[in-house]
Amino acid sequence: MGMLEGSLLSGLNSGVVLSLIAVLWTMVWQNLQHLQLQQFFGRHLNRHARRLAAMVDPYLSVTIAEYDGGRMRRSDAYEEVKAYLSDASSRGVRHLRAERAKDADKLVLSMVDGEEVADEFQGATVWWWASSKPPARTDGGVPPWWGGGAGAQEERRFYRLFFLERHRGLVLDTYLPHVRRQGRAVMVRNRQRKLFTNISTHEWSDGGYTRSVWTHVVFEHPKTFATLAMDPAKKKEITDDLDMFRNGKDYYARVGKAWKRGYLLYGPPGTGKSAMIAAMANYLDYDIYDIELTSVHSNTDLRKLFIETTSKSIIVMEDIDCSLDLTGARKKKKKPLAAAAEDDAKDKKRKDPVADERNRDTTSKVTLSGLLNFIDGLWSACGGERIVVFTTNHVEKLDPALIRRGRMDKHIEMSYCGAEAFRFLAKTYLDVDSHALFGAVEDLLREVDMTPADVAENLTPKSADDTPDSCLAALVTALQEAKEKKASGANADDQDDEQDEGEEQ
Repeated sequence: MGMLEGSLLSGLNSGVVLSLIAVLWTMVWQNLQHLQLQQFFGRHLNRHARRLAAMVDPYLSVTIAEYDGGRMRRSDAYEEVKAYLSDASSRGVRHLRAERAKDADKLVLSMVDGEEVADEFQGATVWWWASSKPPARTDGGVPPWWGGGAGAQEERRFYRLFFLERHRGLVLDTYLPHVRRQGRAVMVRNRQRKLFTNISTHEWSDGGYTRSVWTHVVFEHPKTFATLAMDPAKKKEITDDLDMFRNGKDYYARVGKAWKRGYLLYGPPGTGKSAMIAAMANYLDYDIYDIELTSVHSNTDLRKLFIETTSKSIIVMEDIDCSLDLTGARKKKKKPLAAAAEDDAKDKKRKDPVADERNRDTTSKVTLSGLLNFIDGLWSACGGERIVVFTTNHVEKLDPALIRRGRMDKHIEMSYCGAEAFRFLAKTYLDVDSHALFGAVEDLLREVDMTPADVAENLTPKSADDTPDSCLAALVTALQEAKEKKASGANADDQDDEQDEGEEQ
C-alpha cells in the first residue's frame, strides 16, 4: 500500500514538473519570438559571412550611375568621372568610344562597356570599370517601331570603382573628391557650346528610362554684340545687365531668389530677336535650349525638359504668341455631354497597345498655368544660372501674367532701324563712316519703318562692281519706294473712310 502511494505521488510530481516546464517554455519561447531571435541569429551569421568574404575578396566597390534623383536628371558625378577617365582611357583601354572635341582635329575618348582602367593615387591603385544594363520592359509589349520597348529605351550606364578595403578612407575622403574636381576641369577645357532642341514627348518611353529628352548640335553662330545693329547705348545697357546676372550668385542667394532671369524680346519680324539671343549666348558663353512647345505633351513633360537643362544656359521659346493659346483666354471649354460620352466609349474599347500608340493624342496640353510654374515655380529653382527668353511679334496678345516683372524681368523692344543702327550697318557692310547719302537715308528712316535686316540686305554688295555709292543709292531707292507705298496706302484708307461717311449720310 505504501509503495502504491509512493508511485502515485511520484507520478503526480512528475506531471506537475512537466506542466511547469511546458508553461515556462511557452513563456520563454514567446519572449524569444518577441525578441526576433531568428533575425538576431541571421544578422550574426551575415556578419561572420561578410568577414569571411573579406578574407577571400578584399575589394570594395562604389557605383556611380548615369542618372540620379529617380532618373529625373543626368548625374553630374557620372559626367565628371567620364571626363576624368578620358585621359586614362586613351592610355590603357583597348576599345574606346570617340566623340567630337572642341578642337576640330581632336577627339574626346571614353571607355566602352566592359572595359577596365587602373589609376594610381597617393600610392594606392584603384580600378574603374564601365558597364551598362538594359532597362526593364514597361511598355506592355508595344513593338519598338511604335515607340515602345527596348528600341525606344536607353541602357542604364554606370561606372564602378574597385579598391582595397585598407584604402577605404583614402578613396572615399580624398580620391573621389579629387576625381570630381579634375573631371570638372577637363569638362571646362573640352566644353563646346551647344544648341539643343527638345524631342517630341511622344517618343519618350512610359517607363522613364529613355534617351535624353534633348538633342543637340554644336553652337557656332557668328553673331556678337559687336556686329549687332543696335543703338550703342542700348547694347551697353543689355551687356551690363548680363554681367550683373552672371556675377550675381551671391546676390541672388542673399535676397532668396532662384538664380535666373527672364528676358522678353518683342518687335516686328526682322528686327533681330534671334540675332540678339545668339549674341547673348556668345557674350556669356552659355548653351542654348530652344523649346518647341507644340512638341511638349503636358505640363509634366515641360518640367522634365527644364530639369534636364544645365546651368550656364539660355532657355528660349520663340514666337511664344504662336506656340500655344497663351493670349489670356484662361477659361476651359467644357465638352458637350455627347462628346464626353463618346470619348469614354473609345477609352473602354482600347485594349491593343499598338493601336493605343497609333491613336495617341498628339496635341499639346501645356497650359498657361504650367508655363507660369515653369518660369518661376518651385521647379524653376532646380539648378541655377539660367536665362529664360521669350520672343514675340505681338506683345499685346500675350497674357499680362506671362510677361510681368519677376517672370520676364527685362523687356527689350527690337525696333525698326534708326540713324545709329544705320551708321553701324554702313560701317560693318561697306566700311564707310560718312557719305553724302547718309543724310538722305536718315531722313527717310524717320518717315519709313524698315527693319535692320532689310537695311542690311540693301547694303550688301551683290556683285564685284558694287561700291558704297551704288549700295547706298539702292537703299535710298528702296526707302523712297516704301515711302510712296506708305503714302498710297494712307490715301486709300482716307478714301475708304470718306466713302463710309458718305454711305452713312
